Amino acid sequence: VNLKKISTKRREERTQEQSILRTISLLSLSQPNMSGETLASTIKPSSETTSGTGRNNGNSNKADDFAVKVKPEFVLTERSPVLTPEKPINTVTPVSSDNGNSNDRRNNKKSRRGQNKKRPRDAKIAQADKVCLAIVRGEECPFGADKCKYNHDLKEILDNRPEDIHGIDGYLKEEGCPAWRLRGYCDFGVMCRLGSCHINMSTGQNLRKTADECKSDASKDDDNNTETEASQPKVQLAIGHQNDIKNVISRDTMVKLRKSTYPFVCKRHFEVAKEKQKQKQKEDARVKEMNEEAPKAVDADREHLTATEAKSVGDATTPALPLKERKLIDFRNKVYIAPLTTVGNLPFRRIMKQFGADITCGEMALADQLLQGKASEWALVKRHPSEDVFGVQIAAGHADQYTRIAEVLTNEEGFEIDFVDMNLGCPIDLVCEKGAGASLMLREKKLRGSVEGLTKVLNCPVTIKMRTGWDEKKNFAHNLVPNIQKWGIEGIGAFMIHGRSRLQRYSRLADWDYIAQVASSQSSDYPKIPVIGNGDIFSYNDYEETIL
Repeated sequence: VNLKKISTKRREERTQEQSILRTISLLSLSQPNMSGETLASTIKPSSETTSGTGRNNGNSNKADDFAVKVKPEFVLTERSPVLTPEKPINTVTPVSSDNGNSNDRRNNKKSRRGQNKKRPRDAKIAQADKVCLAIVRGEECPFGADKCKYNHDLKEILDNRPEDIHGIDGYLKEEGCPAWRLRGYCDFGVMCRLGSCHINMSTGQNLRKTADECKSDASKDDDNNTETEASQPKVQLAIGHQNDIKNVISRDTMVKLRKSTYPFVCKRHFEVAKEKQKQKQKEDARVKEMNEEAPKAVDADREHLTATEAKSVGDATTPALPLKERKLIDFRNKVYIAPLTTVGNLPFRRIMKQFGADITCGEMALADQLLQGKASEWALVKRHPSEDVFGVQIAAGHADQYTRIAEVLTNEEGFEIDFVDMNLGCPIDLVCEKGAGASLMLREKKLRGSVEGLTKVLNCPVTIKMRTGWDEKKNFAHNLVPNIQKWGIEGIGAFMIHGRSRLQRYSRLADWDYIAQVASSQSSDYPKIPVIGNGDIFSYNDYEETIL
């Protein structure tokens, strides 16, 4: 108890000393001529405060325990100018719903949250300083010079334009813009860093070669080429502002796909199931209404109704498009560049063509993404003019998705596709969970419907790429290939067998002995389908050792 009293008393004394020091500091600011001793003598605690504490004297007021008596002449009535100005207390006023202050306050809080204010920031370029792309291309701006938010003054752009890139020993400057040399036109205009060869420096106009000028330049290049250079593949000239890339989907089709307004003939699988259920209900209602005295007639009518309606539902899944002559491709003794996701893009395939590849195929495109009009997915079906035989690989988990994609590819003008490859080999979990990729190998009924839907719509062959099986210990591709052969579906161009299982993914070596077993498993009673092997062919040595 005594220790508690002592600690309480010391605490009170410290608090009292702190209050005295604060008062002295305020008085020293207001009376700079007064010394510290005079201030200390004027500020003394009252006898009442030092006589006892609230704990010892129950009648004393706790607020007076730490009170300090100050002489009236030292009491401040106004704030000293030496002190910093006092900030006004913000009073919260209700904001009406018509004003946007509450929204601004909320947005400011969000903008301040989680930002690194000290990080270096790039200087923002005003929109008025950017160049209008229509002016760069030499076209008329659709918004007009008054309403367009970008700059239309070519002379001002030329004044602020940096010098051309010289490169090593001025090589780039001597060669000039490659687009100008090859196509006779550059899409970047005044923004091209090698554009001094195709820019009118006085007006800023982007120049364009005529067809005769391009032909004369091409003939000069042919005369200057050496024998080694003549053997290299030549890039064909494209005159004017046009794109050489093929299989570019139109804007109108993209909008229809995104808005789900594309006029598909094939119905979705769940729509077909609903129609079947409705037709069954109608059939049961008709049967009940018939006369019970003629059971045989009822059974005959029932069989007739079932056959006709089932046929109508089946026709709904297969579009009634006009028949076209099917193209044929000879896959024998050809070098086929396998579709490689994230690797086998268009520039890579162009390089492969220069090194002697015969057949190329685009990267795997997901059918559900294509049907939603995703631009990144439709970019995978683009084709370069140098690709002689080109195919598109599609991965889907339902027959109606394959059929609908076939409709779009067939109806789109300007599309040039030599074959469509069905992906039954993708091991990615995200793809297999949707029933696509390697998981489609496990469902022959879905697979048959997919093959039938593609072959009935497309006028080009359909190839099927698959793996050896789901598990390397239980390969079943040697059973699946003869089953597909027995279906007798016309239009299957080839099988491509990747010599690994789905669970094996890309580990270990491909099993080429099993690929040979799959090729020999086809029945002689039906027309044989070519089998293309795939896996671990990185050089001509691998090709010779594995194939030959």
